[in-house]
Amino acid sequence: MNNVLTIVIPCKNERDNIYECVGFIAKQVGFAGTKVIIADTSDEKDSLDFLEYTKNDYRYSLNIQLIKGGFPAKARLEGSKLVTTPYILFLDADVMLFNKFTLGECLAYDTDLVSVPFQTEYGWNWVYRIFDLFQWISIKLGTPFAVGGFQFWNTKSYWECGGYNEEELFAEDYSLSSNVKNLKIHKTKGVFTSARRFKNKGVLWMFKIMIMSYLNRNNPNFFKHHHNYWK
Repeated sequence: MNNVLTIVIPCKNERDNIYECVGFIAKQVGFAGTKVIIADTSDEKDSLDFLEYTKNDYRYSLNIQLIKGGFPAKARLEGSKLVTTPYILFLDADVMLFNKFTLGECLAYDTDLVSVPFQTEYGWNWVYRIFDLFQWISIKLGTPFAVGGFQFWNTKSYWECGGYNEEELFAEDYSLSSNVKNLKIHKTKGVFTSARRFKNKGVLWMFKIMIMSYLNRNNPNFFKHHHNYWK
């Protein structure tokens, strides 16, 4: 499968998250030797050390390449420019693939884009279930979206949708995925991520900004401002 899929991970000061994330990728059944591009802008010693541990410890099971990243859209774009495989997975550094069959199951859909529901820390899963409802409604309205933490693309479809726009500093995942023709949601409980986004910004703020993204879906300038998300 190393000629089928490339994984792109934007990363900045993720410390042991990136090590664990790649570790779970290495356990995926049937994907030994898969190319993993880490687009990184870390400037903390601990995080830089973990990047080296990651590259060294998994060098025999995965083909790991480190490149310069930036904001998520920029990092994903730079990684995608190096992809020669028919499929590309954009995966965040704090997303853990607990189910070792996840990648194979997503590949079986043979569609433009596959997304997944997330599991998170105790006491926060209800937030993601509301998020799933919004996602279902968006698909019914003809404006689908897939969170950037896990976007399993057909590479040809990805470029037909324009690829990531490095000028976008906010909700770039919604901006891109809302252009896709066919989005499938793979119903799995094997994808875990941190609840840090909701803890840091607040649930109401996150849902408010999601609604604003929908209302501004035809306004490119909206996505070129960070809206204090990165503060």
